Amino acid sequence: MPKSRRGLKKLPTFKSEDEERQFWLRADSTEYVGWAAAAPTRFPGLHPSSTAISVRLPDTLLTELKLLANERDVPYQSLLKVYLTDRVKAERRREHRRAKA
Repeated sequence: MPKSRRGLKKLPTFKSEDEERQFWLRADSTEYVGWAAAAPTRFPGLHPSSTAISVRLPDTLLTELKLLANERDVPYQSLLKVYLTDRVKAERRREHRRAKA
């Protein structure tokens, strides 16, 4: 690929996001972007994407979750996400320690 006057390669034109994604999996961004001139940017309204799912829980478990959430003054679905996040992290740490042993 030809280099521009600044010594950076010219970015190709992509037909789709998938094509661009595949390109960046193989490419070194320092060959295409002048990171030294980059400025920090904030995206205050940016939130991680989420997907709605349906999970069947025993009534007693859901009641307990709602009681705990009420005690903490948070929505029960938010508390459930926190609990799931904590558990997934703990499992990943456990797997990582087991793989090292």
